[in-house]
Amino acid sequence: MDTKRILAELRANRDKIEAVISAIEGLNSTARKRAGRASRVAATRKKRGRMSASARRKLSRLLKQRWAQGKMKPRAKAA
Repeated sequence: MDTKRILAELRANRDKIEAVISAIEGLNSTARKRAGRASRVAATRKKRGRMSASARRKLSRLLKQRWAQGKMKPRAKAA
C-alpha cells in the first residue's frame, strides 16, 4: 500500500468537502452577500426611508395648494 498516495487522495477529498460545506454555509449566511450590481440595487430598494409626520404634513399642504391653483387635473373616470 502506498500511504502517501492514500493520504493525498484523502486530503483532496477533504478540501472538496470543506469547499462544499463553506458554500452551503454561505447560502444561509446573511452577513456577507454577493457584491454584484444586482444585489446592490436590490439592497437599496429594500431600504426605503419612512416619511416623518412633519414631512407628511408639509407634503399634504403643498399638494392641497397645487390642487387649489388648478395645476393638478383630476383623473378621468374609467368607463
